[in-house]
Amino acid sequence: MSTEDPAPTPHDPSAVRRPRRRRWRAALVATLAVLLPLGGATAWALDRFVVEHVEIADVTAYEASQSADADGTSDHGTTADDSAGASAETTTGAATVDGDTYTSDGTSITVSRVTTGSGDDTVTYYVADVVLSDMTDLRSAFAQDAFGTNITETTSDLAADHDAVLAINGDYYGFRDTGIVIRNGVVYRDEGAREGLALYRDGHVEVYDETSTDAHSLVDAGVWNTLSFGPALVEDGEVVAGIDDVEVDTNVGNHSIQGEQPRTAVGMVDANHLVLVVVDGRQAGYSRGVTMTELAGILLGLGATTAYNIDGGGSSTLYFDGEVVNSPSQGRERGTSDVLYVADGA
Repeated sequence: MSTEDPAPTPHDPSAVRRPRRRRWRAALVATLAVLLPLGGATAWALDRFVVEHVEIADVTAYEASQSADADGTSDHGTTADDSAGASAETTTGAATVDGDTYTSDGTSITVSRVTTGSGDDTVTYYVADVVLSDMTDLRSAFAQDAFGTNITETTSDLAADHDAVLAINGDYYGFRDTGIVIRNGVVYRDEGAREGLALYRDGHVEVYDETSTDAHSLVDAGVWNTLSFGPALVEDGEVVAGIDDVEVDTNVGNHSIQGEQPRTAVGMVDANHLVLVVVDGRQAGYSRGVTMTELAGILLGLGATTAYNIDGGGSSTLYFDGEVVNSPSQGRERGTSDVLYVADGA
């Protein structure tokens, strides 16, 4: 990677990859099953955090079945149980990778590593500067090609499944049952609850209040993907005030998102020009992580006029050209419910 203030990274990409079988989940299921006789609370925990609840078992087939207008907009915004518009994934032209840069027709991606500070104040983060030929080249994928809760797969396995040249973890929609979830032009969930991010087919992005609209209207307005996590970091070219006091999903099972943490964020520089940032953390001497305000400052410094925080902590992962390039905080990838990716040849 291109590096400012280079420092050796402690991770070995080959060591990050793990077999697709989630042995930790099987072990957790077995442990909780033994504890079930202890009472209803254990049964609740098993159902809430471990048991997969599948609503759509074959997302690829589902999206392929949806109708679309000739101009690529959906016939109507619907929930996952009905029809909605979706564009088929396509591959065009020759693609090349030259070091840290990928090019394919009108799409280019450059990945760089930045290291600042020293000692316990060291911060290391990775930036994917992405110029898309079209916003629909940035796609979303669900773990195990299924939609529901507690369904997980690592970012690298999801990337491999979809022949991605670049991928980052998404918003971990599968941890909750609220929010507006629109992916690849299809509505999967319409339960507005928080501040979301909408990525439009015309190349721009907007922060919006999920509770003041609905998924059908967003699709009709041209939304291609939504993210439901937050908070917004940058709006109208300025750092959003008070973000170090915001909590997201503070229900049982969630931890504070404040303090110095590993982070993942999406920023828009211009139409079809995005910056995807993954900050490593919880690794003394390599990267302490950053606060929300520090994360906003990073995005602003990269030229983002709008930026939004998504799932972080152990989930924060950046995959490029066949490997995980950052150092996940748990020493390995953590399974996640979804990714954003650019397919090789897009």
